[in-house]
Amino acid sequence: MIYLLRHGLDDENYIGGYSDVALISEGINQVEQARDYLVDKKFDIKKIYSSDVVRARQTTDIVNKALNLSVIYDKGLRELDKGLLTGLNKKLAYNEYPEFKDLKSITKRYPNGESMEDLYNRVIDYFSNFKDDSCLIVTHRGVINMLYFYYTDTPLSMDKEQFNVTHGSIHELDIDKKYIKKIF
Repeated sequence: MIYLLRHGLDDENYIGGYSDVALISEGINQVEQARDYLVDKKFDIKKIYSSDVVRARQTTDIVNKALNLSVIYDKGLRELDKGLLTGLNKKLAYNEYPEFKDLKSITKRYPNGESMEDLYNRVIDYFSNFKDDSCLIVTHRGVINMLYFYYTDTPLSMDKEQFNVTHGSIHELDIDKKYIKKIF
């Protein structure tokens, strides 16, 4: 079984994506609760894979203080690449790029970045070649959402909320059985 953990809450005044925005205290608390759940349930986890951006690394560090496992940081587990908007203050970013404030198109690419369709293809390609089991993957809502779209045969959309991938949430993924569900 593969367990997917969304990083904790970061400063949402900034555009995420590949940005190195750190967790805030509420996010740290969310991750500590997720860590405690993982420890209490004694899941068979032998290794951790993590996105390499700061908020995912911090999440991994908090969890791994209890699990003490080897960690592989992988840029393939990053969130949607928001290109030139990455890390910008949202007010400034949306003043300069207003067409991206309430983006509705799955094919519109961020300047020097990805579209939602690009992210979907990247994630599905990554996991189609993923052979490890009994692991924890620390990643982002976008990555986990793409797996929900794929494994539940849901048409790709810009709806970020539909799968309830909240900060610090944990999801079970069985690639062979084509099964994904939220467990925490």
